[in-house]
Amino acid sequence: MEFGIATFVTDQGIAPTALAPALEERAFDSLFIAEHTHIPVERRTPYPGGGELPDIYYRTLDPFVTLAAAAAVTERLLLGTGIALVAQRDPIITAKEVASLDLVSGGRAVFGVGIGWNREEMENHGADPTTRGRLVDERLRAIKALWTQDQAEFHGEFVDFDPVFCWPKPVQRPHPPIYVGGGEGAFGRVAEFGDAWLANSLSPQALSPQIERLREVAGRAVPVTVYAASHRAEAIEQYAALDVDRLLFYLPTHPEKESLERLDKLAEAAARFR
Repeated sequence: MEFGIATFVTDQGIAPTALAPALEERAFDSLFIAEHTHIPVERRTPYPGGGELPDIYYRTLDPFVTLAAAAAVTERLLLGTGIALVAQRDPIITAKEVASLDLVSGGRAVFGVGIGWNREEMENHGADPTTRGRLVDERLRAIKALWTQDQAEFHGEFVDFDPVFCWPKPVQRPHPPIYVGGGEGAFGRVAEFGDAWLANSLSPQALSPQIERLREVAGRAVPVTVYAASHRAEAIEQYAALDVDRLLFYLPTHPEKESLERLDKLAEAAARFR
């Protein structure tokens, strides 16, 4: 089982050029970062975590600029979005950004995707929250076409373009791995697109029946990465018993000194199971 870090990189926390090498030094295999372009001041959608929405949600750096900076100061670290909000992203630009990250990192990009929860944020990008699932699926199909076809074209309900040239192509073949986030409602998307399921904050007890259900839907065993997993020894043992591929420990967004101290503790928890 591998161990990585999930976090929100903001203008107030540790810089990606300090964070990324610190992860490699501590033997973490991956960095997954959150995306939000903005947060509307007037919001009807409740925060899934309950209470007030933390300001890290509207202070996040652009994920691909951030991960490119991390790529420049690391050699082995996998660089993932956790998650990219595909309902809010132009598919042609996104295909180029992911492929560019994969190229400059030497094939270390991981495309973590999801449909998002903030309806007002989506609406500001011109996305209809009621059709965002279909929109995301179609954009993912278009992105895969742009990655894998020399003259890509796509004609769908939401995405439509005649043959185009779009380079660079990803270093990884046929394309960077797609990690699909979400609960049981996303299992069809995992089945079609997922190189892995990115399970969000599930305990081992909650995860076990979900893995069985996912196998039923997908018709195959899908690798599982758990976002914001517990770093307690007992929980790690239970995740390992479920054959989880990777645990992402959540790193709160703090300045460099506090972040490195926290990473030391998380690295100690992971080291017992390597």
